[in-house]
Order: sequence, then C-alpha cells, then structure tokens
Amino acid sequence: QVHLIESGGGQVQVGGSLTLTCTTSGHTFSTSAGAWFRQFPGKEREFVAAISRSGAPTHADSVRGRFTISRDNAKNTIYLQMNTLKPEDTAVYYCAASSTIYYASSDYSRYNYWGQGAQVTVSS
Repeated sequence: QVHLIESGGGQVQVGGSLTLTCTTSGHTFSTSAGAWFRQFPGKEREFVAAISRSGAPTHADSVRGRFTISRDNAKNTIYLQMNTLKPEDTAVYYCAASSTIYYASSDYSRYNYWGQGAQVTVSS
C-alpha cells in the first residue's frame, strides 16, 4: 500500500519561508513524476509545481520565482521550498505521485497517490 507523508507546514509571517517535505512508502518516487497542489477553502485543488522523473521542474505562474520543487530519489522524497510567502499562499498543500506518468504534469487527474495535506498559513 502506498503512503505519502507530508511535513513542514505551519504558520509564518509575510515574506517568510517554509519547506514542505513529502516522503513515500510503498512507492518509488524515482520512477515517476511528483507534484504539489494546494486547496483554498471552498475551491478546487490548484496546481503549484511538478517534477519529472529526471528532475525537470515546472511551476505555476503564481509561485514561479518564489517556490522551488526538488527531489531526492535516494530518500524517496520530494520537497517544496517556499520563499517570500504571501497571505494568498495560505492553503492546504497536498503532495502527489503518479504510477503512470514520468513527466511533470499540472493535471491533478494524472496523479493517483495523494498525501493527507499540510496546512500553510501566512499571516501579516
């Protein structure tokens, strides 16, 4: 059975930084794409960043230049480094992995494994 476990969420002030970590068991990240999505209250899940099997990243326009997705295949882990955080970044962040694609995709339907979510709150 596959489990994705997120950590690193919390509360931070405007302009601060946080790093989210997603570690998996029962699934090998090194053979597939990984991604981060976020969800605001009452809204659909929104793409944040994705990374291919080979490590090629892609980021949403809203976070490009501030957030960075990366991976460590030896640790079966992907990361989301978030800098210069804004109040509008406040959301629940979800880690995702796919057993079917190896390229980075912004389409949440391509990912079949999901973490439980990590709350990120940015206060002014």
